[in-house]
Amino acid sequence: MAFLNISGLRKRYGALEILKGIDLELEKGGFLVLVGPSGCGKSTLLNTIAGLETITEGDIRVEDRSIADLHPSKRDIAMVFQSYALYPNMTVSGNIAFGMEMRGVPAEERKQAIDKVAKVLQIGHLLDRKPSQLSGGQRQRVAMGRALVRDPKLFLFDEPLSNLDAKLRVDMRTEIKRLHQTTGKTIVYVTHDQIEAMTLATKIAVMKEGIVQQFGTPAEIYNNPANMFVADFMGSPAMNLLSGKILKGSNGLAVSLERAAGEAMKLPIAPGMASLAAYADRDVIFGIRPEALTDPEGADRNARSVAENDCLIEVVEPAGSDTFAVTKLGGKEVVARLRADARIKAGETARLAFNLDKAVFFDPQTQIRIA
Repeated sequence: MAFLNISGLRKRYGALEILKGIDLELEKGGFLVLVGPSGCGKSTLLNTIAGLETITEGDIRVEDRSIADLHPSKRDIAMVFQSYALYPNMTVSGNIAFGMEMRGVPAEERKQAIDKVAKVLQIGHLLDRKPSQLSGGQRQRVAMGRALVRDPKLFLFDEPLSNLDAKLRVDMRTEIKRLHQTTGKTIVYVTHDQIEAMTLATKIAVMKEGIVQQFGTPAEIYNNPANMFVADFMGSPAMNLLSGKILKGSNGLAVSLERAAGEAMKLPIAPGMASLAAYADRDVIFGIRPEALTDPEGADRNARSVAENDCLIEVVEPAGSDTFAVTKLGGKEVVARLRADARIKAGETARLAFNLDKAVFFDPQTQIRIA
């Protein structure tokens, strides 16, 4: 039985429907990340779980008990906001203890709870400071400590890292991951950052315009995107999505990709994609991630189907641990991810290896994955 169950959830403001029939399940101790572009409904969904927004239809159940009509204070849920929401006139210790004080928790019990949480979050040395004396990352730890000290059934995080600089975001991601591993708490987390989603989640729900486009593990979402929106949204750099045509010959199926000059590139289709025979002589969208398009020496040695082709390199972007190269296929720019020491120059032709085990195909009309 799922710990958190959201079924048929709809949210309307008058005639405007924000959430359009959400169905999600999360196991106890799971980490669900709601990800999608601004305006997709992810924060509204989080707010309905918290009780900050009423629902129009459907149900939300925690441990098989409906909480849809309960007041937020009765749901045993703690929320961490983007804005920290700390009391500026109170110390860190006072901020963490405030909720317990309001509930009449004895002073000694409060102190023990504060010390325990401070140890987990490594903020013991900050307990006597005011929020104005803290960095952004420290303030976010305090906000997390205030939620943790309640020991709720469910934690909700609403874009908690969006106010931090790039390095602090990475550090705090690690802290939140460690917090989840240490406490084993069930977490629902909202972000528009797909790197956060991939690194933190046990399950991801990719949302667009109030609809869950795909729900699954990070590996499922990344390697087997359900449609072109998910394929394009998840991954940095994004998946290459190219117009192509399926060809059927004596040697089996192939996909043809137009080049800027010269003959079209023909790539054999990996075994196990026989369903593409139904698309023979038809247009498709060919998808391949940058890391599956690399220099031959860097290609996956365990891949069953690798094809090499010469490509004109238009741009080279060294990125420390990798080198990114831009070529053009199917009328679009294509990003290849090469080894850092790959010998490649803009304006020259280079040999690239296509790992076709990792290729995916979409219907250009429906944008749904077909293989």
